[in-house]
Amino acid sequence: VQLQASGGGLVQPGGSLRLSCAASRFTVSSYAVGWFRQAPGKEREFVAAINWSGSSTTYANSMKGRFTISRDAAKNTVYLQVNSLKPEDTAVYYCAASAGVSNNQANYKSWGQGTLVTVSS
Repeated sequence: VQLQASGGGLVQPGGSLRLSCAASRFTVSSYAVGWFRQAPGKEREFVAAINWSGSSTTYANSMKGRFTISRDAAKNTVYLQVNSLKPEDTAVYYCAASAGVSNNQANYKSWGQGTLVTVSS
């Protein structure tokens, strides 16, 4: 099981990004996938998760409204769309797989290397 996050970069406040989490050696439709982020000097926190079929999603309360998680089974990829970016969204964003939708990091495995999002003018 291997996941790789990508799509990060430098973006101005108010901008948008779509992060991708590509899976190899397994099918994303077999697992729930979650996104987490870790800002400089802070602990890693839950962002959003989606179940194996894409029919169920959950978000951290502070992420609702600007973050949208989705999956494309044909591309074996899960996405995180982030809109109206703020400087406090600056973080390394990670994806990981779980047996079911959860906001608990302990339930996730196969953490990818992460992708850096920097929000700055």
